[in-house]
Amino acid sequence: LQKACQSQENNRAGLGADKKEWIRTEDILERLEKVSDDRIYRVKDALRLGVPVNSVKKLTNIDPWYLMQIKELVKLENELMKFNIPEDIPEDFFRTLKVHGYSDAQIAWLMRVEEKDVTRQRKKLDIRRTYKMVDTCAAEFEAKTPYFYSTFDTENESIPSDRKKIVVLGSGPNRIGQGIEFDYCCVHGVKAAKEAGYEAIMINCNPETVSTDFDIADKLYFEPIYWEHIEEILELEKPEGVIVQLGGQTALKLAEKIVNAGYNIIGSSFDAMDLAEDRGRFSDLLKNENIPYPRYGVAEDVDEALRIANEVSYPVLVRPSYVLGGQRMRIVINDEELERHVLSIFKHMPDNRVLIDQFLERAKEAEVDAIFDGEELLIMGIMEHIEPAGIHSGDSSAVLPTYSLSEQAIETMKKYTAQLAKALNIKGLINIQFAIKDDHVYVIEANPRASRTTPFIAKAYQVPFLNIATHVMLGSKKIKDFEFEKKLEGYAIKVPVFSFNKFPNVDKQLGPEMKSTGEAIRFIDDLNDPFFRKLDSERSMYLSR
Repeated sequence: LQKACQSQENNRAGLGADKKEWIRTEDILERLEKVSDDRIYRVKDALRLGVPVNSVKKLTNIDPWYLMQIKELVKLENELMKFNIPEDIPEDFFRTLKVHGYSDAQIAWLMRVEEKDVTRQRKKLDIRRTYKMVDTCAAEFEAKTPYFYSTFDTENESIPSDRKKIVVLGSGPNRIGQGIEFDYCCVHGVKAAKEAGYEAIMINCNPETVSTDFDIADKLYFEPIYWEHIEEILELEKPEGVIVQLGGQTALKLAEKIVNAGYNIIGSSFDAMDLAEDRGRFSDLLKNENIPYPRYGVAEDVDEALRIANEVSYPVLVRPSYVLGGQRMRIVINDEELERHVLSIFKHMPDNRVLIDQFLERAKEAEVDAIFDGEELLIMGIMEHIEPAGIHSGDSSAVLPTYSLSEQAIETMKKYTAQLAKALNIKGLINIQFAIKDDHVYVIEANPRASRTTPFIAKAYQVPFLNIATHVMLGSKKIKDFEFEKKLEGYAIKVPVFSFNKFPNVDKQLGPEMKSTGEAIRFIDDLNDPFFRKLDSERSMYLSR
């Protein structure tokens, strides 16, 4: 259960004990009655505050057996709080905590010490994860599938080979903003690593993906994309490097820790990734390259946010840094709205900074996906969004190739893509989003990784772009070593798929925060197609802030 909580990618270090617990009994009891995505955490909070198991059962209808298991965690935490420093924890008890799924971060929080101190003491006591093979044959006969999960048992069944290894980080749980598209990227990346002669090791925690099929990679670790788990696998396998460009924002966010731990990032360096992700550094780069971009500012508090918004002029786009899927992104039009939204961001993401961008009203949006090998740039495709700027790229329908942009705008986008790929020192994939207003091209953002449109372009043109990109990242081949032909007659339309019928009370209006749960591909012969004409005529129908 704790491992599942660490897999959720909601900034939790496990089931509670991680500074995000609720403390007001009335709020907790109210939340227990209503089914919600965080109810399991509120169950733990209630038991921690002494609410009887029977009362929790009445409110939730959860079987008492499960509640007793969670109550057991509360008892362990109370025992742990008797110790002052990690060195005081007896080895047996330390191992018991790890067996019960506690991360070093949780133990550190309960003791009010640094996580690194807990990790250091744990390794000193040689309490490390071992790996067991998943029995894919239901014990009918001996399983030989290299499919592993971690445990704190004494015997390790995952024996590292002598071959050169590459680790591919997956994208974790499928959710709005990050879904099956990145799974496609990981599968093709693993296959390319195998072609290049490496032992390909996949790490992902989602059973509903192709990348976690046991016959895709040479070795699969079914583990959370959470640093403590990843670090132990890297220490065991000692790979040549780690590919983080294929697992969306989940994998990308771990790049700094991977580098600091002394491992290689395959493809674009961590500094290149950070340069693209850090709005301040990226805007300075655009300025130096004479590439236009919307005016912006970065705020650490509400007063600073108000000052920046008035400088760049309303309407402005407000968002936290380092997020995917437009999480908590909103267009605001006055000081009052801005204050409310910025406070909400700081409440839910306390360590984050807030980006405030000038919003280009009635601009068109387009995006370019490309591969750069240090010398040559391969533009995979240029997609034009049907909906105006302001609707998240994952929610807008997009047409490949472009259908209404001028030749001049297209050439400008190609030029800026080449400039940025070189300036960012990209090795592998890059996705750049543009806004086009009155034929002036502005760069909105650059993502130094596979985007959710990369598989769409690969399928539309019938070209294995992700295989090419992985070979480029590994340095095993250059773009000039590949021969391919883009096969697309007419146009391909990326159509977002929404699940509003399953969530009847959700606001159906679209804005900068992503709401679609998937996408489909639709081929048309020309722009007279009734499907395209309907999409085009309704492009602003659901636009909201």
